[in-house]
Amino acid sequence: MRLQALQEPAVRYFLEVVKSGSVKEAALRLNVAPSAVSRQVARLERELDTLLFDRHARGMVPNAAGELLAAHAKRTQQDIERVASDIAGLRGLRSGHVRVVSTEGFAFDFLPTLISRFREKYEGIRFHLEVCTPSDIPRRIRDGEADVGMTLSALPEPSIKVELRHPCPIFAVMAEGHPLAAQRQLSLRQVVGHPLGLPPEGSSIRQLLDISCGRQGLQYVQAMSSNHANALVSFAAAGGGSIAFYGELSIRTLLKTRALVAIPLKDREMNERHLEVETLAGRSLPDAGRAFVRFLTEAIEETA
Repeated sequence: MRLQALQEPAVRYFLEVVKSGSVKEAALRLNVAPSAVSRQVARLERELDTLLFDRHARGMVPNAAGELLAAHAKRTQQDIERVASDIAGLRGLRSGHVRVVSTEGFAFDFLPTLISRFREKYEGIRFHLEVCTPSDIPRRIRDGEADVGMTLSALPEPSIKVELRHPCPIFAVMAEGHPLAAQRQLSLRQVVGHPLGLPPEGSSIRQLLDISCGRQGLQYVQAMSSNHANALVSFAAAGGGSIAFYGELSIRTLLKTRALVAIPLKDREMNERHLEVETLAGRSLPDAGRAFVRFLTEAIEETA
């Protein structure tokens, strides 16, 4: 078996088909003709003497051999990035690229602010921050599409290393002129009499709110719902007696610059959330990624 096809661009084209699920979409992303992608995939299959995809009318799905090759190719790609970063590190931490994935709440305020502070010290480091669903974050890390993830904790994920697990309680967020804004702590019994801006039912905030209200026999009025946390914060900031729910860490900068207050909730369920900083288990991150993970975890721990 000859292995020349395991070099670029064959593997790069193959990985793009794995990600996109079709030759046509992969060709668009690579800015090449679909025939070029097909030739490279066919070359891989010919030289490895095995099919790599299950072909369906709606696209292409890697089979067991394809999954094995994709995992190898991603590890190789990560090793090359790490070596390049280590070589650059011999000159000091002057360059690098860190790919971060997070849930919307952390991408709204906390992470952009922290990235800006990090770059004050290491201005040559570039970042890409992408918002994902909590379930998508570990997959992106495993697939080599991200270096660091920040999300709300759930069940343990295979191949994912938790660099930090930290309490992330839910606060009541409201305009500073709200009748409850002067309170140092609130209960849901005090809050549910006001119009609420709420995220979708599948979100951690909504689930914990419903559990706590169900336990206490409380009913609330949903004045507005949205899958965009920014919209809910703006709704609360506009006044009208409305209240939203958020992690205080996620909007700390906004609390300093806008007419908003965030008040802790004493109810048990609203204090059971935790955030996690995640990386790929067994992977040696490039210098820039390692430095940012240290910076990120230290910044979170300082909030305790």
